[in-house]
Amino acid sequence: MKCSYDLHIHSALSPCAERDMTPQNIVAMAKLKGLGAIAVTDHQSCANCAALIGASRDLAGPVVIPGLEIESAEEIHLLCLLPGLTEALQMQRIVQAALPPRLNRPDIFGGQQLLDRHDRLVGEETRLLLQACTLDCQTLAGHALGLGGVLIPAHVDRDAYSMLQTLGAIPGDFPTAWLEFSSPGAARDCLRHHPELAGYQMLYNSDAHRLGAISEPGFSLDLPDGAVGEQALRHAVLQALRPC
Repeated sequence: MKCSYDLHIHSALSPCAERDMTPQNIVAMAKLKGLGAIAVTDHQSCANCAALIGASRDLAGPVVIPGLEIESAEEIHLLCLLPGLTEALQMQRIVQAALPPRLNRPDIFGGQQLLDRHDRLVGEETRLLLQACTLDCQTLAGHALGLGGVLIPAHVDRDAYSMLQTLGAIPGDFPTAWLEFSSPGAARDCLRHHPELAGYQMLYNSDAHRLGAISEPGFSLDLPDGAVGEQALRHAVLQALRPC
C-alpha cells in the first residue's frame, strides 16, 4: 500500500510559522491535497499535536503522527516522530527540561500559539522555542528510539541546522536509515558532493510554515496492506522509518 505523506509541518505554535497554520486549516489543506499521513513537528514542542489529531478526526482527514522538530546541543535540527501522544509528551518533557529558561519575545521572534481542535486560542507558550537544547544528537536518538519513535536528520541539504553541514558528515553510528531532504533535486545535488549518503533512504518533506507549502501528493511510503485505521497506519509509518 502506498501512503502519500508530509511528515514535517509547523503549526502556529512555532514562532516562525504563519498564524493561519491552525489545526483545522492544516488538516483541511492536507485532506484537499490528498495526503494519507501528516506529522506536526513544532520546534521543541508537541503541544498542538492533540488538537491536530482531534481536528483530523472531526474532518476525516489524514492520519496525524505526533512529533517535534528538535534542535540539539550541536544546533542540528532533527525530525522526531512518535507512536502516540503519550510518547510525544514524554519526549517533550525530556527536551524542555534541557532548554535554557529564556522567554519568548513575540515582537522579535513571533507568537507561540496554543490552539484547540476548533482553532480556538487557549494560551501562549512563554518559553522561547527557537533555541537549542543541551542534549546532543546521540542522546536524543536514544530517548526517541526508547519511546518507540524515530529521529531523522532534518533538511540535510541546507546550509543551516543540517547535520551534514554542521558535522561534515552523517556519523556512521547515528541510528537512522533515513535522511530528510527538501526535494529530489536537492538530494541529487547533495549526493554528487557526498556519494557516501547513497546508502540512506530519502524522505522528502515540506517543512511547511504556511498552508500553501504543504506537500502535494507525489512522495509515498510503502506500507503493509493491512495498515488500516489511525493506530495501524501510524504504527506502519513509524515501522517503515525505523533504523534497519
